[in-house]
Amino acid sequence: MTLQHIILLAVVQGITEFLPISSSGHLILAPALTGSPDQGLLVDVAVHVGTLAAVLMYFWRDVFAMLGGFVRLFTGRINAGARLAIHIVLATIPVVAVGFYLKVSGIEEQLRSVEIIAWTTLGFGILLWIADKVGMTINRLEHMRWGGALFIGLAQVLALIPGTSRSGITMTAARFMGYERSDAAQFSMLMSIPVILGAGLLAGIDLQQAGNIALNEDILLAAGLSFLTALIAIAVLMNWLKRSSFTPFAIYRVLLGGGLLVWIYLYNGAPLPFIG
Repeated sequence: MTLQHIILLAVVQGITEFLPISSSGHLILAPALTGSPDQGLLVDVAVHVGTLAAVLMYFWRDVFAMLGGFVRLFTGRINAGARLAIHIVLATIPVVAVGFYLKVSGIEEQLRSVEIIAWTTLGFGILLWIADKVGMTINRLEHMRWGGALFIGLAQVLALIPGTSRSGITMTAARFMGYERSDAAQFSMLMSIPVILGAGLLAGIDLQQAGNIALNEDILLAAGLSFLTALIAIAVLMNWLKRSSFTPFAIYRVLLGGGLLVWIYLYNGAPLPFIG
């Protein structure tokens, strides 16, 4: 891969991981649109490590509260941190179970098509807009119950289809349940921690078995850039949602999905030379 493509992928991953616009879809689109080779598993792991570090740093208070609360569970006492940790675990179980099945069955690879990304980007973008319009803003994270966490976790399973957006579908589910926008985003990002960590560990095992773990300047650059851009994206999103809505993200998804459908059906998905 060229340095240009490594920088592009790192920045794309950092920006899109936590915005409700689908990071996996954008990472699949990058080589498809430019005609460049797939970035490979090692670069994928590097950019995900960067985004994981960003969410851990931004929400470090919540992370420490959950860790402390988890320890308190062994003493039979439950505090706010413990409840949040329990909710994150409950919300993670469905995607782990279904994700493992898709991986071992080989179905996962069959879903990595631009056509699927186009339709999911468009469809779930409209769903996000509807949820944001009809959903009330009366609930905070402290109001969450086990059933609500499980519902958002079940919605997260849909993100295994590229283009759906893990953050997008979980924020959509939370908004349908009446959670305030910033709280919906906060819970979604905290949910990303075990998901990114688990996916990274599985990918790391695959790399080790293939004997393909070799850190170099390009890999470190990819991880560093994705960390910085993800940190900025999280801060911008959280500040935006305190005073505005998800509408710009829904509009972007509709435009991107519609544009991709035009590209697929009218231009037969030919690489775009002005991007590569």
